Amino acid sequence: MSTPITPQLVKQLRDRTDQPMGLCKQALEQSGGDIDKAIEWLRAQNAKMGVKREGSETAEGRIGLFYDNTQRIAAIVEVRCETAPSAKSDPFIALVNDLARHIASSQAADVPALLAERYDARGTVQDRLNDTIGVIREKMVIHRFARLQGGIYGGYVHFDGTVGTLVECQGSGPNDELLRDVAAHITAMNPPYRTPSDVPAEVIEKEKALIRAEIEADPKNAGKPANILDKIAEGKLKTRLAELVLSEQTMANAQKYPNLTVSAALKRAGLELTRFVRYKVGAISLV
Repeated sequence: MSTPITPQLVKQLRDRTDQPMGLCKQALEQSGGDIDKAIEWLRAQNAKMGVKREGSETAEGRIGLFYDNTQRIAAIVEVRCETAPSAKSDPFIALVNDLARHIASSQAADVPALLAERYDARGTVQDRLNDTIGVIREKMVIHRFARLQGGIYGGYVHFDGTVGTLVECQGSGPNDELLRDVAAHITAMNPPYRTPSDVPAEVIEKEKALIRAEIEADPKNAGKPANILDKIAEGKLKTRLAELVLSEQTMANAQKYPNLTVSAALKRAGLELTRFVRYKVGAISLV
């Protein structure tokens, strides 16, 4: 026997799914007033919505991250959608944060495997994604993610959600404020390398060649002894590497960390940066 479709029942379904009232009423009508069946019906419609919008461009999005220094796990994810207002909406922000939390404990190696994983008792990660697609009515995709484990973690996401960084350290223990500041520095400065040893030999040779050309072209260096020119070149190379290498950069928050490089600030706290992942919506990540 069907349950009467009352406004209270429609509101109850609406509160559980955040779907439009008219669609909730239709779902209950299709399901004989059974809320659980109505939720399944809505999920089927949301999946169809995703397929229908398959060709739509997802140029906007948001970065989410999660870390747990008790379990020594962390994750960062980029989720894309169609429009900037949707990327800033509460349902989309909640989706991205939920996915980051799930990924931190996931075993999935890639996006297809992640989507097929069980998210909760109600369904898969794909179902969780479809739920938000049904609310916002746009195509959404998990574009990429990274999962880290075994370290000490911190992170930062810019206020607009379009760029964020997850950092991994080894050392004495968590320092949320410092690691957030280091992650914010990476987010702002986008260094391509972590330490000088990470810089490829060909990059260093290219920089040396450019420096030699600059020194030779400067009239002030005419007639200077070779050992002096070598010292000038060495100083210039150190300056160039500081622009490229995170560990050699001065902390962006100079008031909080006066004259401290990133590596020095971490060392003072008994930490060493072992890895970072910086995601920007639409850009290539650095690990």
